[in-house]
Amino acid sequence: MSTGAPWTATGRLLRLNLRLDRVRLLVWVLALAGTVYGTVGALRETFPDGQARQARAALLENPAAIMMTGPAFGADDYTLGAMTVNELSLSVLVAAAVMSILLAGRHVRAEEESGRLEVLRALPVGRFAPPAAALGAVAVADAAVGAGVTAALAAAGLGGADAVAWGAATALTGLVFGAVAAVTAQLSGHARTATGLALAVLGAAFLARGIGDVLEPSGSWLSWLSPIAWAQQTRMYVDLRWWPLTLSAAAAAARRGAAVVRAGRRDLGAGLWPGRPGPAAAGRGLLSVPGTARRLLRGTFLGWAAGLVLFGLAFGTLADSLEDSAADIPTLEDWLVVDMDALTESFAAATLSYLVLGVSAFAVSAVLRLRTEEDEGRAALLLTAGVPRPRWLLGWLGVVVQVLVLLVACGASLGAGVAATTGEARWTGDLTLAALAYLPAVLALAGLVAALVGLVPRTAAAVGWAVVAWIVFVAWFGQLLELPDWARRLSPVELTPLLPSEEWAAAPLAGLAAAALVLTGAAVAGAGRRDLLG
Repeated sequence: MSTGAPWTATGRLLRLNLRLDRVRLLVWVLALAGTVYGTVGALRETFPDGQARQARAALLENPAAIMMTGPAFGADDYTLGAMTVNELSLSVLVAAAVMSILLAGRHVRAEEESGRLEVLRALPVGRFAPPAAALGAVAVADAAVGAGVTAALAAAGLGGADAVAWGAATALTGLVFGAVAAVTAQLSGHARTATGLALAVLGAAFLARGIGDVLEPSGSWLSWLSPIAWAQQTRMYVDLRWWPLTLSAAAAAARRGAAVVRAGRRDLGAGLWPGRPGPAAAGRGLLSVPGTARRLLRGTFLGWAAGLVLFGLAFGTLADSLEDSAADIPTLEDWLVVDMDALTESFAAATLSYLVLGVSAFAVSAVLRLRTEEDEGRAALLLTAGVPRPRWLLGWLGVVVQVLVLLVACGASLGAGVAATTGEARWTGDLTLAALAYLPAVLALAGLVAALVGLVPRTAAAVGWAVVAWIVFVAWFGQLLELPDWARRLSPVELTPLLPSEEWAAAPLAGLAAAALVLTGAAVAGAGRRDLLG
């Protein structure tokens, strides 16, 4: 039982959390700072003068670009600083928010769910100390990322007050969503549910900001409901204003305070939402390994499905803006014959490839759940009941059916959005088939993570998520930073043709499918030879 003042041992727990996160924190800081520095250099080289930048600014003022980047402030005089903010700020803000959500979920709820926090609370630890230390670690991480962004801008030649503002906006946005994750951790007794709820809030903020900025390029009332918009409305390198950041600071402080108070008053291990008792007897679906896997992953699957469908519909409805954007560039027809069908195909193909990134993340999290089942002892109970290890692993990988459903949902929702705006129903079927072309790529990624779980389980999560991070990085910045072909082809998504705008190519898909089979075989062999928790 805790003794002493409510804040006893907060400092010691904070140091412990930072020690546990030192590698993760270093990776996040270096990745974001390196991306900012490299992007500034790439933009300076690709768009060396005002004329080139103004041409780029004209392309970024259409609704599709606004949805993906944000309001194009300073488009009339498109400086390098304004271009960098418009091209990159949304990605940096979302990355900082995701980092904060994951760290907060880990320290606020996962430690409690695992039982380790109960051991700590048996020592002289105040009741407010664990949540305060957890949120303190998130604050240090956000401050480090913000400082890294500012330093990278300064090193790239874009220093000054605007660089400081960008770093502060990044840190405060991370703090807001870290506090959101701390609040959702009080609602549910399970870390995955709490983290999923916080990520759903982030997705809603992304959509609110995007739709609001499409309604009014400088930001509508809907935009101001999103913390992401608060950061972008500082208008760095255009018309710097600090006051929107006070909204982020106030929201973060209020939510952090509420989370700490709630955590100190509720029962350890419990959530504000009471858990529902399960049925007295297991259904037939739970009597098989695939059925058990589907049940355990049901909440994660439904969350990803809902989010991807909403994003698919939202981005699909922007297809009709392409023709208006082409008409807004008066000199375009002087040097290029515009084929609107081809332009729509290119837009849909690129958007579909972004949606597949979400499917890839789900596939990795689903396979890594194998390791979680080992760590929490449930795999041992299943194996002692007579389930052979190969059947356990292969049965769990039966969640590939959920991956297939997610791909179909991505293609169908995006196609429905495009069809609704263009009046051509064929887009739903075309994009659904195009989405299925990514199945070998996702299977190869899942097979790689399964092989890691089977052969080197202790590093499976770190390497698996590093691969996902690289895939996302290549998708968002590969072309902008002019990465070499060999580096871009390390991403299985890049090996997949951009259907329907590109020609069908069977060879890379067959290669990815073969790699998935080989890696799955390695996973089965490795899992059969090592000890549990090995």
